[in-house]
Amino acid sequence: MKYLTILMMAMFFFACQPADTSTAEEVEETAMEEAEAASEEAAEAKDIVSLAVETEALSTLVAAVQAGGLVETLQGEGPFTVFAPTNEAFAALPEGTLESLLDPANKDQLVTILNYHVVPAKVMSGDLTDGQTAATVNGSDVAIGVGEGVTVNGANVAMADVMASNGVVHVIDQVLLPPPTE
Repeated sequence: MKYLTILMMAMFFFACQPADTSTAEEVEETAMEEAEAASEEAAEAKDIVSLAVETEALSTLVAAVQAGGLVETLQGEGPFTVFAPTNEAFAALPEGTLESLLDPANKDQLVTILNYHVVPAKVMSGDLTDGQTAATVNGSDVAIGVGEGVTVNGANVAMADVMASNGVVHVIDQVLLPPPTE
């Protein structure tokens, strides 16, 4: 009898609850928004290096950052904006260039080039204007172009505003080479 009473009370409780009038579309939309928010939170919890390591198209950049000894720096507090060349961008360099840069004897040259891909601030694509310049970590400026798409020294931004816990990454289709020093 005790179980019957509990069952009756439970049925009464649920019968008195207001009906959920959400449509299937509203429920699905809410679920998608929650999933996107969770994904953004997860991405922001990862630093720039962690995001690059998880992106196959940036594996050559990761190898270069490791060879240059810059992993710890790019895992630092920041904020940083990194213009990240794809594997295809590195493959487009003249034959032997990448191998030469990855040689420990050329570490200083590699670091100079990698630092030319980093701005010591968080710069979102929506903040950019045509003709703007941005000072990089290596001391030289990059030129920003805004038109049908965003460019950095003529390199196309293939994917913009990839958020990280310590800045933002913009994936580009060319390796940026700093101007010669005098």
